[in-house]
This record gives sequence, structure tokens and C-alpha cells, in this order.
Amino acid sequence: MKHFDVIVAGGGAMGSAAAWQLAKRGLRVACLDRFAPPHALGSSHGGTRIIREAYFEHPQYVPLVRRAYTLWDELAQGVATSPLYVLTGGAYIGPPNSTLLRGVHASVRAHAIAHDVLDPAALAQRYPALKAEFGMQAIIEQRAGFLHVAAGIRAMRAGAIAAGAQMKDFEPVERFDVGVKEVQVQTARGSYHAERLVIAAGGWIRELVPQLAGVFSVQRQVTVWCAALGPGVAAREAPVTIWELHSGETFYTIPDEGDGFKIGVHYGGALTTAADIQRTVSDAEQQKGRELLARYIPAAAGEVRSASVCMYTNTPDLHFAIDWLPGTTERVLIVSPCSGHGFKFAPAVGEVVAEMITTGHPAFDIGPFSLQRF
Repeated sequence: MKHFDVIVAGGGAMGSAAAWQLAKRGLRVACLDRFAPPHALGSSHGGTRIIREAYFEHPQYVPLVRRAYTLWDELAQGVATSPLYVLTGGAYIGPPNSTLLRGVHASVRAHAIAHDVLDPAALAQRYPALKAEFGMQAIIEQRAGFLHVAAGIRAMRAGAIAAGAQMKDFEPVERFDVGVKEVQVQTARGSYHAERLVIAAGGWIRELVPQLAGVFSVQRQVTVWCAALGPGVAAREAPVTIWELHSGETFYTIPDEGDGFKIGVHYGGALTTAADIQRTVSDAEQQKGRELLARYIPAAAGEVRSASVCMYTNTPDLHFAIDWLPGTTERVLIVSPCSGHGFKFAPAVGEVVAEMITTGHPAFDIGPFSLQRF
């Protein structure tokens, strides 16, 4: 079949979620990807991702992430063949006036999220492995944890296929043309037609939609996994953490589930493109991760077990972009540039996409994610 109700360009986290939610509603869906998700060449890999409710980026995300928790549970109880997430609790640590802690405080106040506020001594008593510096503060929430990335994508793809979607791997969208009543999509294998096109192409969006190349930027990000040197850093002992240092540098950690203790610096990577990104992690980059752990979580600062590179596709204000592409009479929907904090939301964003296409009225206010702000 060459004609569909909706074609989704990109089959990673957001694309798979959109295909699942659209097909659940009875639409004829094709989801095309340049590789075979889950894979390690985009933004949705690296083993695990944090999921958290006390959202420092803005309180507007809290209702959306609450819906995501519900949909991850739906997948876990339905088509998933392995666990999707682990709840560990979360610790957000930094100076009280830091962007991180001010943002967390705003969300917990706005949405009545249960939390504790600890000084460094109280933090060390609760989590002995965490070594906050003088002048820092910690906010603790119980609902945070981490998601298994590959299992999550496989579950959403399985849900999409079970509902009738066609998942077409190794077939990237090369270009598209918007007509009065449909969109024509061209791949190396042929031409497809659909009423609507959803673009969830991640780091490749700048090439696929050139008019947005000046809005979105692709940033190289490195994550490192280190062996444990002491107790208190395993998944059932330690929380996920986000730290903002006195310098303003931000990094996150995910406790060890057997593959190593994960650390990544949040933002700060080199600007690049999806085609040209340097995928080799240097010794210096690996050492940077170990040095941060040695200072703040020394029990996790053992030898480097592995390292990985992925991409953040960023907007200028580091918030999401979910909107109809201007000039396409609501036929092309942009969904994906999530600025490095989107994976946890995937099933809820997929639901928003399906509601925008089927009813025009998503359950959540996505006005803040409009392209018009750029």
C-alpha cells in the first residue's frame, strides 16, 4: 500500500510513540526510519534515561510527564516483553539559587509534589554515596527513576504494529511535497502519499526541513559508565541525580544496574550535524566523567566500562517544538526537537500528536511549544 492516513518520518522515541497512538485510533500509518530502531545512531540510546516529576525546566511539563507515567505503565502491562522503568527516587543538588533548584521548587509548589529539602549532611545520611559541597542543597522526590530506552522503543513499536501500523526500516524520507489534499513523501524505494505527515526526525530535521535549519541545532553529547568502587551506587540503593555546580555546569547520573554507573554532562557539547557527528569518545572525555564522580560520588568512580555519543536537537530556548509547519495548511506536523530532555515524554507526546491529527484538540496545552515563538 502506498497511500496512508498518516506517514511518520522517523521511528525513534517520538516517531514510534506517534505511530502507536495514531494506529490505536484506527488510522492507516506508515513509520519510516533511516535505520532500524532501536539503534545507537540518533538520540534514543545509551541504555537508560531519567524520568522525573519535579521538573526543573518548567512547571508546564509536569502534567505531561504524569500522563507519560500512566502510558509507560500501559505499555509495561501490555506489549512490553521486559521491564520498562525502575523507580529509584531522585536527588536534585546544587546551590539554592541555582537554575536547577529554583526550577524544581517552582514545579513542586505549582503541582504539590511531595519532596524533602536536605542540607549536605542530611543528604549524606540518607544517601551516603552522594557528597554535596558546602553551600549546596538537595531536593528529593520519590517518583523519579530511569527508563530502559531500547525496551521502551520496542514496546511502542510493538504496540504500533499490533494496531496495524507499517514500520518501514532502512527507508528514510528524502523529501516531501505538500499538495492541496495530501502530502507526497519520497524515499529511495519509492513514493508514498498521506493526508498528514509527522516529522519526528531528530537530528536529521535540519536537512529534511531546510526552512527550520536556522532554528534547530544539533549538539554532541557524551555519556560514560564507570565501575563501582564502593557500596551505595546500585539501582536499588542510589537515586537518579541531577547536579548544578557552583560554576553552573550541570551533569546527571543514573545508578548501576550491572553495566556501570552512568554519568553525562547536560549540554555543553560541540555543535555538529547528524551526518558529521564524531562518535568516538576521547580519553579526556572519559576522564572528565570519572573526575566528576570522584568529586561528588566517589564510590562510583571506578574504571570506565564504556562510553557513548548521542545527539541533542535543541531549540533556542531549550523547550520542545510541537507544531504544524507554517505554510502547510496543517498537513505537516513537527514533533521531535526536544532539547535533550524528551525521551521520558514519548508516549504522552505520541498521544498529543494523535489528538492533534484526529480531533485538533490535544488534552494538554502545547501553546508554549509553538514554532511561532521563533
